[in-house]
Amino acid sequence: MSNQYHSMRTLTYNRIESIDILRGIVMIIMALDHVRFYFHISAFTANPLDIENLSIPLYLTRWITHFCAPIFVFLSGTSIYLQSFRKTKKALGIFVIKRGLWLIFAEWTIVAFAWTFNPYFPSFQFTVIWAIGISMVLLGLLLLVNTSYKALLTIGLSIVIGHNALDFIEADPTFKANFWWDLLHSGYIQNYAITEHHAALLVYPFLPWTGLMLLGFCFGKLFENNVTSEIRVKKLRVLGIILLTFFVIVRWINGYGDPIKWEEQSTITQTFFSFINVHKYPPSLLFMSITIGVGVMSLSYLEKLKNTFTDILKTYGRTAFYYYIIHIYFIHLIVMILYFVNGHTMSEIWNYEKNVPFLFVIPEEGKNVLTVYIIWICVVIALYPLCKWYDNYKIRHKGKWWLSYL
Repeated sequence: MSNQYHSMRTLTYNRIESIDILRGIVMIIMALDHVRFYFHISAFTANPLDIENLSIPLYLTRWITHFCAPIFVFLSGTSIYLQSFRKTKKALGIFVIKRGLWLIFAEWTIVAFAWTFNPYFPSFQFTVIWAIGISMVLLGLLLLVNTSYKALLTIGLSIVIGHNALDFIEADPTFKANFWWDLLHSGYIQNYAITEHHAALLVYPFLPWTGLMLLGFCFGKLFENNVTSEIRVKKLRVLGIILLTFFVIVRWINGYGDPIKWEEQSTITQTFFSFINVHKYPPSLLFMSITIGVGVMSLSYLEKLKNTFTDILKTYGRTAFYYYIIHIYFIHLIVMILYFVNGHTMSEIWNYEKNVPFLFVIPEEGKNVLTVYIIWICVVIALYPLCKWYDNYKIRHKGKWWLSYL
């Protein structure tokens, strides 16, 4: 294999554990937002990040989950780099393309049904799994054409730093997006009709996510065997400080890096929350700076941290996609059971004024923030035995090719 990225050598297990632990943390936090989506009383009627009607517990509940998608996408790129230690670039490119296509298919079938429980599949969803999938396809293609490490880094930086220049085009009152533009950059909760009964639901425009995955791939260079743990920790902390400092300075200037400017509010608390309320759909430069900045700083502290709790976190991280699928089904199943326990019937699911069809959600019957946290903790704990079983299954059956796709 070309030494363009590194010479072929075996990674030590400890170097991967910190990535699995961080991935496990973000997967657990991610479940909090999904529980909030299905259970909180205002999930379908109010914006949890509303500054004017600020509820600090609700704001923080939503804001903390902003770290999940970018860190997961970034670490997905890093994991692909780690696989290049045991695959040729061509073999890696083909594998990444196939896995990306599988994720897109899974998004439109397995994951779509988990979210909606709608057997008619009225919408093809373009959410986080789609974003990861298409980013993998594009990264795989770049690997297949033997794109150099420096070129991948340049492309990734150019996208992440430069994509917010498109905000100026989109801000023009005469600008009108179409499906392809929204798919690329600006679409969030945009429905495009495919047939009379089916539509494409755009949530995650892919351009900035692809740039982030490319940077995550290049970030994997810090985990080569010729980089000692001490050097890596120092570099991770320096990189984290640079990203967070960059966030504060550029956000303070308030001229570029996020389509929504922060504004001084009536209280210091509201002003602070306005300052940190950066754009996720699509992820702005500043959104990625603060989330990845915290992520790489966390990796530096997780480097040598090992105890029973980190072993638990590692289990969630090693079974991330499996966990992602089963946790949505599990949460949605609880919602459906409560729907019928509260005396509702199947005929009511067609009442659009009180319920979103097949979601089995009655907004006015939602729970408060404390109850949301209790349900979240119970869900995460309940799923641990399944994740542990699957993790052990993967370890015992490493020769099964299909396990690398889950």
